[in-house]
Amino acid sequence: MKYILVTGGVISGIGKGIIASSVGTILKSCGLHITAIKIDPYINIDAGTFSPYEHVVPHITDAIQEWVLKQARIPVDEDGVEPQVCVIELGGTVGDIESMPFIEAFRQFQFKVKRENFCNIHVSLIPQPKTTGEQKTKPTQSSVRELRGLGLSPDLIMCRCITPLESAVKEKISMFCHVEPTQVICVHDVSSVYRVPLLLEDQGVVSYLCQRLNLPVEMKPRKMLAKWKEMADRSDRLLEPVSIALVGKYTKLADAYTSVIKALEHSAFAINHKLEVKYLDSAELESTALRDEPVKYHEAWQKLCSSHGVLVPGGFGVRGTEGKMLAINWARKKNLPFLDANSTEFNPDTKHPVVIDMPEHNPGQMGGTMRLGKRRTIFKSSTSVLRKLYGNVDYVEERHRHRFEVNPELKHHFEQKGLQFVGQDVEGTRMEMIELQDHCYFVGVQYHPEFTSRPIKPSPPYLGLLLAAAGKLQTYLAKGCRLSPR
Repeated sequence: MKYILVTGGVISGIGKGIIASSVGTILKSCGLHITAIKIDPYINIDAGTFSPYEHVVPHITDAIQEWVLKQARIPVDEDGVEPQVCVIELGGTVGDIESMPFIEAFRQFQFKVKRENFCNIHVSLIPQPKTTGEQKTKPTQSSVRELRGLGLSPDLIMCRCITPLESAVKEKISMFCHVEPTQVICVHDVSSVYRVPLLLEDQGVVSYLCQRLNLPVEMKPRKMLAKWKEMADRSDRLLEPVSIALVGKYTKLADAYTSVIKALEHSAFAINHKLEVKYLDSAELESTALRDEPVKYHEAWQKLCSSHGVLVPGGFGVRGTEGKMLAINWARKKNLPFLDANSTEFNPDTKHPVVIDMPEHNPGQMGGTMRLGKRRTIFKSSTSVLRKLYGNVDYVEERHRHRFEVNPELKHHFEQKGLQFVGQDVEGTRMEMIELQDHCYFVGVQYHPEFTSRPIKPSPPYLGLLLAAAGKLQTYLAKGCRLSPR
């Protein structure tokens, strides 16, 4: 097993994730089996339950190393083969108190797995003040010096900059950071993040990693990279817009919905449209906002109504508060036999719980009690739009993360009003997919389809949303769910 650790310096949000995924992409294009680990430098029973607005303090090193060794060997490709390379993105910035235990863990880890199986890519910033226009190397020198002081020596220094790195600047970084000039990689601003793998490829990153880690790779033209280049070129030519209103709870922090935004982008690329996302705070759409902040209320509804499509992360009522309210309000407005429909999360004593705790969930404990990971969903309808989008398969396997669900005892009430549960779990007790009859595209899913979306293979539910928003869904379905070659 080979390990590539990606660290970052100078500022947070430097682009470690893009570098890690780009390195993985160009190595995968060589025919290697690649896996990846993203580490947020916080230790807690269940970091997934944090609000994106808050952080906590970490601890310990042996457990970190054991966890990395275990996770790295889990097959992630459809052929079930164990990965050959694991790309690890260590979040945060070198020097942060939060990341110290993780830096120390990887300092020890490099000796545990041996030098020939471990390399470190450090991503740093080369600022270019407008007053002088000069590229400054001092922040990168300081960042690398601090990393070395903590026991890790970067093999590649990837320099984030506005314009291509000047030769003299590259030489200076090489001299003062103790690496060869060929180990200083320029990652300047480009038109699309999908051009970054091509940028790394052009500067010999694959060749260096193959030599440094002794990877079994033949240097020949690679189909996957050719497809990637075609997609990157196409993304630069997108002109026709399609707008999606994203209604959520944490819209002031776009990073909270990164996976969702990327899944939307993948689908927009697939149908040759330029994506425009309109972020809407769900609270501003509530009737209380009309009373308290009428201007924001009307602006929010204007943005919503002017969008081509609407996405509520959490689907039909299980992940976020917005999703649960969607289920509850639908039940109230459709004059089901209960106008006081509610969720056991909001009112544990409600007489008509539309959204309920899963039986295995302990309401008194938030951490470590979610229904997590890949689960199978069985299609129950042969005419389902989602089934057609997935290729008319009998079942799909998607990743879950929830502790609430739609009350299965109320299934027949919903279906009498046109809301069909077209997918259920293997036991037939959990409602996994819904579709609204006589609507161009109103669907909801219990799982997170964005987690399995890829630039060259978009998620089917997201693709359906973008197709419907662009007015192309019915044509796509009529053609047997095939996109035009163009």
